[in-house]
Amino acid sequence: MNLRTYIVYLKKMAVTIATSLSSTVKLNDGVDMPLFGLGTFLSESGANKEAENAVVSALQLGYRYIDTAVFYGNEEDVGRGIKRSGFKREDIFITTKIWHDCHGYEESKKSFQASFKRLDCGYVDQLLIHSPNEGRNVETYKAMLELKQQGLVRSVGVSNFGIHHIQGLLDAGMPTPSVNQIEFHPWQRRPKLVDFCREKNIVVVGYCPVVRQQKFDDPDVVRLSKQLNKSPAQILIRYSVQMGIITIPKSGNPKRIKENAEVFDWEIPQEGMDSLNSKEESGITWDPCSSSNPWLG
Repeated sequence: MNLRTYIVYLKKMAVTIATSLSSTVKLNDGVDMPLFGLGTFLSESGANKEAENAVVSALQLGYRYIDTAVFYGNEEDVGRGIKRSGFKREDIFITTKIWHDCHGYEESKKSFQASFKRLDCGYVDQLLIHSPNEGRNVETYKAMLELKQQGLVRSVGVSNFGIHHIQGLLDAGMPTPSVNQIEFHPWQRRPKLVDFCREKNIVVVGYCPVVRQQKFDDPDVVRLSKQLNKSPAQILIRYSVQMGIITIPKSGNPKRIKENAEVFDWEIPQEGMDSLNSKEESGITWDPCSSSNPWLG
């Protein structure tokens, strides 16, 4: 699918593309969510260390969406960073996640209460199942919906879910998840999964947009970087934005956090998008359409 055809497709599916750090999309549950944010996976925890300082820097630069998780080990740092930033809580969108070994009705509620205490931010904007656990997704999801009914969570979604995982929730009569957060970049586009989510009005959030810097030497990335006078990271982040994906690049470096957000006043030309969309698929994390999850050992 070339760029022109894809733009027509995005309009048909009513997909919103970010035009600034303040761009938002209305989720299927009525919650407004920013279309660009800061990822914090592997950001160092500790008072006044990488994770906390990255949150402060990002918010001061105009970011309004911070993504964390139990598994990242930095929820407390995210909470401290938000307080240090001085911004109103209601102006910030926070996502956290229930980790795999916390699945189950009671277990997930207990896990959330610990996250809630660590974040210390009054409520959580979005709570996700971090990864599917066959046989326990429904009971975990039910617990999350109760947390939403109690006003502790505003929006409930999933992460790393394949089509069959989402369909399992729907077949069980569960409300449609608001988002599915997955690995997304030119080498992991997952068109069938993305199309399925969009048909179900599930917004796709993409992590690892810069492929952990593993593809900065790709000939097309290098060529586009020189042609457009942008860094390889900016090329790859702009690619995700241009594909209509909510994008959450991770960095603990204030300079890079700023650079990562400078992707809204220019575009990758059609031939560039076509070349990036022709890459052989090869992800760097777990493929949700596979039954094996390397994170679980």
